[in-house]
Amino acid sequence: MKQYVIIGNGAAAVGCIEGIRSVDAKSKITVISKEPHHVYSRPLISYYLEGKTDTERMKYRTADFYEKNGCQVLYGETAVKIDKDAKTVTTDKGTVTPYTSLCVATGSSPFVPPFEGLDMVEKKFSFMTLDDALALEQVITKESRVLIVGAGLIGLKCAEGIAARVGSITVCDLADRVLSSILDSECAAVIQDHLEENGIHFLLSDSAVKFEKNTAFMKSGKTVDFDVLVLAVGVRANTALVKEAGGEVNRGILVGDSMETSIFSIYAAGDCTEGNDISLGARRVLAIMPNAYLQGQTAGVNMAGGKAVFDKAIPMNSIGFFGLHIMSAGTYDGEMTEEQENGSLKRFFVKDGLLKGFILIGKTERAGIYTSLIREKTPLDTIDFESSKKLASNSIFSLETRRKKFGGVV
Repeated sequence: MKQYVIIGNGAAAVGCIEGIRSVDAKSKITVISKEPHHVYSRPLISYYLEGKTDTERMKYRTADFYEKNGCQVLYGETAVKIDKDAKTVTTDKGTVTPYTSLCVATGSSPFVPPFEGLDMVEKKFSFMTLDDALALEQVITKESRVLIVGAGLIGLKCAEGIAARVGSITVCDLADRVLSSILDSECAAVIQDHLEENGIHFLLSDSAVKFEKNTAFMKSGKTVDFDVLVLAVGVRANTALVKEAGGEVNRGILVGDSMETSIFSIYAAGDCTEGNDISLGARRVLAIMPNAYLQGQTAGVNMAGGKAVFDKAIPMNSIGFFGLHIMSAGTYDGEMTEEQENGSLKRFFVKDGLLKGFILIGKTERAGIYTSLIREKTPLDTIDFESSKKLASNSIFSLETRRKKFGGVV
């Protein structure tokens, strides 16, 4: 019997468990979970603060998931060492677990710049885990002045989550626009306007450089007084375990399409990895939940002796703020065309006859068709792309393609 070990307990770990069980129904699986919680959907922590969900409904799988899949979970233990020669993993509590195959799904951690005076701030938080949300919930009041450092996805979802529960929210960022990693300037301006209409105040092209208790001193010379500080500057992939074991890492753990690392019998999946982005044609960290699951599933199948590849990774984001939905995918490389209708905005980026990326604001229905065009590298001259820009429909594909994709005419 094999012994499988998974370090981490997020979407990638779930994918890995289900991948293993699709091939091997009996061998032991041990999950090392730094957090003391059943696997949950991280994007829902802002909805928890809004009161739109609760800890039970946040679960990514049913309460009996581990039991049904024959998993032992070491809750509240952190893996601190991989011994690739002895094939063991040691935790901070001294537990030593042997493995036949190992999957590292350690995710990422908040990046906190060395701000002067940060240690003087009493009420400071990150916003990446359920425990972060629970801790933040304990201190905010209807009078709280909240300063969020970082206008990316994490910072803005935090702002949305607490908007109705605090007195004011100021978001600052060195970038000149919100969501600078996923939106161009014009689209970002649309989102910023919407957020401002919902009471969020911004200081862009500016950020904190020093703190004195409850005052932030900004790069511009301004000062911002606050009661609660949220640090959402960015994240870094957790690569240390594999690096210290002698594995190849860059910004993330380097993996191939099988999700195996440079160390035999050690795989990696999720936000801690660096793989190939087919829309860019280069390696990068793709910290996105659907990719994490698919990477984990691929790793699990291969760990159990099956054969699987995940070679269609692209960046994707599906988010919403105060009822306004956004979806983006791929890269913004190539000629841009735009469609606007009834308050919705669509931007498409085409290069070498292929759809490379898109941004949708407002109407995001059937965006999976656009994603499929990017993943499959479908030549646009083989479909009715012009009509698809106005209304995504399976009818843009040829009859033969529809039969292959959907098992019949759709």
